[in-house]
Amino acid sequence: MIYNELKQRGTADFPIEYHYIDKNHTRYEMSAHWHTELEIIRILQGKLKIRLNNREYTAGKGDVVFVNPETVHGASPDECVYECVIFHVDFLDTATYSCKFFVESILNREFVIKDYNRFEKNDFIDSVNVVFEAMKNKSSGYKFSVIGALYSMLGVVVDSHLYSTATGDSDISDSKNIPKLKKVLSFLRDNYEQQLSLDDMAKAADMSPKYFCYFFKEKTGKTPVEYLNGFRIEKASQKLIGSDKSVTEIAFSCGFNDLSYFIKTFKAQKGISPTRFRKIEH
Repeated sequence: MIYNELKQRGTADFPIEYHYIDKNHTRYEMSAHWHTELEIIRILQGKLKIRLNNREYTAGKGDVVFVNPETVHGASPDECVYECVIFHVDFLDTATYSCKFFVESILNREFVIKDYNRFEKNDFIDSVNVVFEAMKNKSSGYKFSVIGALYSMLGVVVDSHLYSTATGDSDISDSKNIPKLKKVLSFLRDNYEQQLSLDDMAKAADMSPKYFCYFFKEKTGKTPVEYLNGFRIEKASQKLIGSDKSVTEIAFSCGFNDLSYFIKTFKAQKGISPTRFRKIEH
C-alpha cells in the first residue's frame, strides 16, 4: 500500500476539514506524511518547525504555511498552537476558463503555491483568516463565507504571483528522492506494529543501512527510529482516546515490546504519561 492520507475530508458536498491543534492533540508532533489535498496552516502562538519536502521553515505567530498536494510534510511544535484547513482543490473548480486553468494546474502539480508566507495584514491574510474563523465558528452561513474566502485567497495568489511552475521548484521536481522517501514512509506506517530493525528499514528503501540513516535524517530531520517511535506514539494516542484497551495492550499493539520504554517515550513526546493523557482527553 502506498501510504498517504486517504480519507473523506468534511462531507461529500463540503469536503473541507478544520483542526485545532495544541499539546493535547494526538498529532501535535506531526509525523511526515502526504496527501492529495491542499493544506493551509495558521500559527496562533509559539513556533512550528515545519519541513516541506526538502525545505525547512520555523513559522511563528500569524504566519501562514501552504502545503501543496503530494508534498511530504511534518512539523515539530515549540510551545505552539496552530490550526489546519485541508481541502481538495477540485472543490473550487469552475466553468470560468482562467479559474479552471489555475485550479487544474494546482491539481496536476504544474503550479505550486508559495509555501511560506509572512505578511503584514493585507487582503491575502484577511481571506485566510475568514476561512479559519468561519470553519471554527460554523455559523448558519459559514459555507458561503468559506467558499468566497477561498476564491478571494486564490485571487490574491494569482494577482501577487504567489505561485511558481513545478519545473522551477527544486522540491517538487526532485523526482528521485521524494518518491524514495514516500516508499520508506509507506513501509514504516504500514508495519509500525511490527518489530523493525534498521536493516529492515534500509532494505525497504533499497539502501545500505549507513546511507539510509543519512538519507532519512536529511529528508525528515529525524532518525528512522525517532520517526518510527513518533508515529507509534501518535497511533497510541489515538487508541488511548478511542478504545478501552489497557495501556499495556496499546503499547504492544503499537510495536513497543517494553512497557517502561513505551511510557518513557510517550512522556518525552507528550509531556505526560499515557494514563494522564487518556484522563485529560476524556
